Amino acid sequence: MANARTPRGRWVEEGLRALAAGGPEAVRIEPLAQSLGVTKGGFYGYFRNRDALLTELLDTWEREVTESVIEAVERDGGDARSKLDRLFTLVAALGDGLATGTALDLAIRDWARRDPAVAARLRRVDNRQMAYLRAQFSQFCADDEDVEVRCLLTFSVRIGNHCVAADHGPRSRAEVLELTRAWLLR
Repeated sequence: MANARTPRGRWVEEGLRALAAGGPEAVRIEPLAQSLGVTKGGFYGYFRNRDALLTELLDTWEREVTESVIEAVERDGGDARSKLDRLFTLVAALGDGLATGTALDLAIRDWARRDPAVAARLRRVDNRQMAYLRAQFSQFCADDEDVEVRCLLTFSVRIGNHCVAADHGPRSRAEVLELTRAWLLR
């Protein structure tokens, strides 16, 4: 009886988990195969080598945190405020998804500090996301400086929120994030 081949997507999922947990150094074929409970031979049916898998991981991350999110926001139409409100809700709901989680984002940002090709990709992704935010905020903010400040604050809250350990007095983090959202959309 022949064994069913491990789907390509399972290799990518396991690679994303390894990347989020330990950076690119943790993405190794043998440990991935062990995690999947298979031999490493099946890996080579999908990928030429480890670098090909790392490229696929970056492709997956880029697609899921950028184009898939923008497509989901745009699907229901509406004005810029409603699109941004939907974006904030969607991004919050993505939470710690496999390809959209904070751990993976931070691992890729750290990797970009050491790898010029990853840094170039990160810059492209960040610029695409910022361009989308600019396009939305500029629909109801006449001042270009105001637009840029709102974009940077939005982006910084998304990336840095999980790194901040500060208390907010009598307010919860969720309450402060909701106040931030309301301020950004005013």
